[in-house]
Amino acid sequence: MRANRLRTIWQSGGAVVNGWLSIGNSFAAEVMAHAGWDSLTIDLQHGPLDYQSALPMLQAISTTETVPFARVPWNEPGAIMRMLDSGCYGIICPMINTRAQAEAFVGACRYAPDGFRSFGPTRAVLYAGSDYGQHANSEVVTMAMIETAEAFANLDEILSTPGLDALYVGPSDLALSMVGKPQMDHTEAPMYAAVMTIRDAARRHGIVAGIHCGSATYAARMISEGFQFVTIASDSRLLAVASEQAIATARGGMSTNKPSGTGPY
Repeated sequence: MRANRLRTIWQSGGAVVNGWLSIGNSFAAEVMAHAGWDSLTIDLQHGPLDYQSALPMLQAISTTETVPFARVPWNEPGAIMRMLDSGCYGIICPMINTRAQAEAFVGACRYAPDGFRSFGPTRAVLYAGSDYGQHANSEVVTMAMIETAEAFANLDEILSTPGLDALYVGPSDLALSMVGKPQMDHTEAPMYAAVMTIRDAARRHGIVAGIHCGSATYAARMISEGFQFVTIASDSRLLAVASEQAIATARGGMSTNKPSGTGPY
């Protein structure tokens, strides 16, 4: 089976720089993959795309060494298994609030006896190799999103789930749940302290800490703070911001009177 490069990076103490795909187009995915991201995550929760869009995106990513991930819409076994069968090497699952939910998520990602994933790796064997079924349990990454006050209160129980490889801070929903306002790139209390508490919990349990960042500068800061998986905005956000900057430069610094591109994705 093709090795999961992310595990190699983490084992050496390095950090993964992850790209986020929300446009839902195979050419956009191919362009992003050739840009040099360590991994790319197809967003099936909030992105305007579905499985029929995701499949050619995965094929486009396969033209590079970039590792394919997906954020599924919900903690639903059918959706999780379908993306794994399509060749995703990792699943980010939203709104994991309890140990039981984490166990159900991990179980959907693992073949028996470690879980209840149904066997039918269709495209996965084309991407990963004919021995996929023998090694998938040790290569596929399970990443639970921590993004509510309930999850924050249950951190140690969630992170002690056998087979859970990583957590992923969803900063906007976490802030919405904890302080009543969605925010990215936290720098002030109490949210910055909450993010560091989540990082510390991951360290205690020996799993990888990940976080979604609005800017490359904040992503670099999070790496320096010990996060080993950082996402920088999204393809659509990067396109919007770069376009705004190009227009402003061409017009001699004049404002375009457009949004500044500070949204979550």
